[in-house]
Amino acid sequence: MKVDVIMPKMGESLQEGTILRWLKKVGDRVERDEMILEISTDKVDTEVPSPVAGVVVEIIAEENQTIPVGNVIARIETEDNAVVGSELQHKAPIPETTSTTETQKPKEDKEQPSFENVDSSNIVDVVMPKMGESLQEGTILRWLKKVGDRVERDEMILEISTDKVDTEVPSPVAGVVVEIIAEENQTVPVGATIAKISTSGTVSSVERKTFAIAQEIPKTASTKEEINVPSKQIKESETASQSREGKYFFSPVVRKIAKEEGISLDELRTIQGSGVDGRVTKDDLLKYIEYKKSRPEVVTSTKQLATTFEPSAASATEIAYSPPSIPTYGPDTEIIPMDRVRQLIAQHMVFSKQTSAHVTSIHEADVTGMVRFREKYKNEFERKEGFKLTFTPFFAKAAVEATRAYLRVNVSVDGTNIIQHKRVHLGIATALGDGNLIVPVIKNADALSLAGLARAIYDLSTRARTKKLNPDEIQGGTLTLTNVGTFGTLFGTPVINQPQTAILGVGAIQKRPVVKTIEEEDVVVVRYMAYVSLTYDHRVIDGMLAGLYLTELVRLLEAQNETTLVM
Repeated sequence: MKVDVIMPKMGESLQEGTILRWLKKVGDRVERDEMILEISTDKVDTEVPSPVAGVVVEIIAEENQTIPVGNVIARIETEDNAVVGSELQHKAPIPETTSTTETQKPKEDKEQPSFENVDSSNIVDVVMPKMGESLQEGTILRWLKKVGDRVERDEMILEISTDKVDTEVPSPVAGVVVEIIAEENQTVPVGATIAKISTSGTVSSVERKTFAIAQEIPKTASTKEEINVPSKQIKESETASQSREGKYFFSPVVRKIAKEEGISLDELRTIQGSGVDGRVTKDDLLKYIEYKKSRPEVVTSTKQLATTFEPSAASATEIAYSPPSIPTYGPDTEIIPMDRVRQLIAQHMVFSKQTSAHVTSIHEADVTGMVRFREKYKNEFERKEGFKLTFTPFFAKAAVEATRAYLRVNVSVDGTNIIQHKRVHLGIATALGDGNLIVPVIKNADALSLAGLARAIYDLSTRARTKKLNPDEIQGGTLTLTNVGTFGTLFGTPVINQPQTAILGVGAIQKRPVVKTIEEEDVVVVRYMAYVSLTYDHRVIDGMLAGLYLTELVRLLEAQNETTLVM
């Protein structure tokens, strides 16, 4: 039976992908989930696994060809009698210094983990969960259990991280962990097995050892024999031709561009990456290449270089783009590595500043009516709902109503197009216990009452702090609200949460003397006042629109009282 391999959908907004490289050719046998090609999209470069085990009988899409999502790019024959074109010629030759007997000898029993009283029919696979529609992989952050540990069903056994969220993964069954396949810091495709659990009662004499056993290489083999490639390929290994080289990871697109531009692996390592975990992205590499081509040469010739910088004969490029020296710190400092979430926040904030032209406008509101309303009904609300009524839902209610009045604030940018969002999906910036920040999104916030917004904010913020959010709940926002007043800040100029174009900042509520006109007389009275700020993308939102929005927001806030508010 022939099975179609199709161009996968790597994200909601992506409609096509480009074939970078076929890892298999017609006639090659593949296993299910074995990687068969590399693709590139506007969002990600990744490898695509085979949907079935069988033989590649047809490759339809060529390398460097861009294919719409869902189109057939290859076909695999799953029948056992499928013809394998040139299967034998791909087998690696046996080093001459190693005997056939030694090479084909099975691994000794001591390398295999032994489990007594384990019925293989009672082994349950733990797989990498799918944490969102557009997510295809996850990274193991930490194993909470080890081999031999007993676990209960739904007991947390590991922590994983994706591009959207960090979360804990529960055990699907009760039993004993008999094998851990994926190591910490390893990135694993969705659906791949990462551990095995035995459900058949007590497991005795469990070997508590690592299961990723490296294949031994004969010590008598020479360097060429060890890697089993000709000397020409040895030279090619010095270029950026592998996706991972030690701690460095280079995507297929980066490797392809580096190879075309003649950039060596050593040179690639010197580029400061802006991607996840410091990875070098396509944009990083293109900027580096542009830098090399545009900057003035340090010296005019290799001969001059050799005489100027004795005794080194390094190239002008290496002298001009040497990596920065590592700073040294004294004994009165502490180096704290950023965790994964903090790295993602840092990258997202820098990206936002580089993308949007940030401008902030500030207004102030008399929220006395709102404060008195909350004070009157907060105890009744808590008895009814089971949680406290904060000020954030009041500001959220005014924010979505003001946005409905000025929908041009509720937009995003796609190249030279303005994307107008007709519904308000309100992001609520939430501080976590570890000092990091996350922004869960209230979908269709403009359809909720004050009480509905309060419930949604409480639910999302609570689950955010306990790492129970689904990745889909932290994306799709069209406007963000951050209540900096919670920490006593009068007002702030927050960074826009891309791809949105506006973020509303709410400052602390304070009693202040203000001038009011009563019966045509100016009098000084004490009122509850709060500053509100709107940081917006000046590419698509002008000062007039921002001012009108803030004026409407203030009007709505000042109108909140027992007469206008409905729980």
